[in-house]
Amino acid sequence: MKALVYTGVKNLEYKDVPDPVLSEGDNLIVIRSVGLCGSDMHAYLGHDERRPAPLILGHEAAGDVIEGPLKGKRVTVNPLVTCQRCEACLTGRTNLCANRQIISMQPREGAFAEQVAMPSRNLVEIPNHISYDHAAMAEPLAVCWHAIRLGEESLHTDLDTAKCLVIGGGAIGLGSALSLKAKGATDITISEPNEIRRNVLNDLNCFATYDPSNGHNVSSHYDVVVDAVGFSGSRADACMLAKPGGVILHIGLGDSKEGLDIRRLTLQEIMFIGTYTYTEDDFRETAQAIYAQKFGALNWMENRALKDGNQAFTDILAGNVAAPKIILNP
Repeated sequence: MKALVYTGVKNLEYKDVPDPVLSEGDNLIVIRSVGLCGSDMHAYLGHDERRPAPLILGHEAAGDVIEGPLKGKRVTVNPLVTCQRCEACLTGRTNLCANRQIISMQPREGAFAEQVAMPSRNLVEIPNHISYDHAAMAEPLAVCWHAIRLGEESLHTDLDTAKCLVIGGGAIGLGSALSLKAKGATDITISEPNEIRRNVLNDLNCFATYDPSNGHNVSSHYDVVVDAVGFSGSRADACMLAKPGGVILHIGLGDSKEGLDIRRLTLQEIMFIGTYTYTEDDFRETAQAIYAQKFGALNWMENRALKDGNQAFTDILAGNVAAPKIILNP
C-alpha cells in the first residue's frame, strides 16, 4: 500500500510500505479521510520522542472495513488501544491505561496510509448521511469533549451562565469552543493571534474573538479557561485570566516548561486540570454528537490528497493555512 511516512525532521515521503498485518479480532480499514493533528506536527518537527522516524503518522481517521468482524461497515476510528484489564480500564478511565497504545506511535503505525488495522471495540459505525471527512473529526473533537466534561464536573456554576475563554483557535481550540456551546455555554471567547485563522472563526459567527498580541482585558476574568495551545505563554495567560474559583483546562502540549502562577492558583483556589485524550465513552458520545450535528456544519476544514501531505505540513508551519483543520484523502 501507499503511505505518507515520516522519515526525519521536516521530511515526509509518500511511498510503498507493507500492508497491515491483522491480529485476531482486528479489522482492516481502507482509509477515506484522515486529519492532520498538532501532535503530527510536533513529530514532523522532531519534538516528540514518542514518535521516532521512520513512522507512519496520523490518527484521526475514518473509512471502510474490508476485512474482519465488521466487514462492510463505514467506521470512524478511536486510535487509542487499551488493555481492558487494568484498574483504569475497568473503572472507565481508559485514556489512563498504563499499557495504552495509539496508532501513529510505535509499535502501531498510523493512518496516513491507504489501510490500517484496528480492533472492533475501537470502531464506531458511521450513518450513511455523515461524510468520512466529518466522521474523521470524532477523534479531535473527542479530545475537546472530554476536557469540557471534566471542566463541567469541576465548575462551581452551570455552563449556561459561565464566562468561557479558549486560548488558541486551531482545531482543538475551535473544537473546545464548539463543545462548550454544545453543552450549553453561551458566553464564549476565543483568543487567536493569527489574523487569517481569526477571520475564519469570525465567519462562523458563533464566538467572540480577539488578538492576544494586542494585550488582554485583564479586568475580565473567566469561569472556564481552556488552554488549547500549551506553551508557557498561554499557561501564563490562563493563570492570569481565570476567575477566582475558576477552572483551567490544559489540553495543549506545546511545551512542558514554566507559565504556571502557582501562587495565584493557590490563593485564588483556581483548579488546574490536565486533560488527555478521551475515554471510550467520550469518543462514542462525540461521534453521536457529530451525527446529530451538535457541532454545527463542520465546514471549516480543507481537503488535500494524501500524496500532497508533505506540502500541507509545510504550509501549516509557514502560517499559510486558514482552515483550522486539514483532512488528507488517500
